[in-house]
Amino acid sequence: MAKIVAVNVSVKKGDIKHPVEFVELKEDFGIIGDAHAGPGIRQISLLGKESVAKMEAQGVKGLCNGKFAENFTTEGIVLYELPVGTKLQIGETLHQVTQIGKKCHASDGCEVARLVGFCIMPKEGIFTCVLKGGIVKAGDEIVVLP
Repeated sequence: MAKIVAVNVSVKKGDIKHPVEFVELKEDFGIIGDAHAGPGIRQISLLGKESVAKMEAQGVKGLCNGKFAENFTTEGIVLYELPVGTKLQIGETLHQVTQIGKKCHASDGCEVARLVGFCIMPKEGIFTCVLKGGIVKAGDEIVVLP
């Protein structure tokens, strides 16, 4: 079963996100209270625990949830293999995958890339837009819809 391991927010762009008990998502906006919320194609960022484990295998220490500025840390799903357009039911919310990966922001202050020399988020993180809002919390199931 694919699931949410942690939900993470930040007040300011560029800051590492910190885990919270739950988040409220608004349709076509993202997480209420998160610095990256707003209209567009990158409302929610997701990164798999499996991707974080790849960096840990390289000897990187201290990689807690939210360290890669992801809103949702997931487990049990290979996010970056989902095609753009895929719909995901996450808890009571509905999402559509809008982007796989992103430009690395090491030169703009990405803490992980600056300290380690590379970051997994630009290749294996994904982004969604919110089609239906609601509450998401750790433990919520992720269902890939047909």
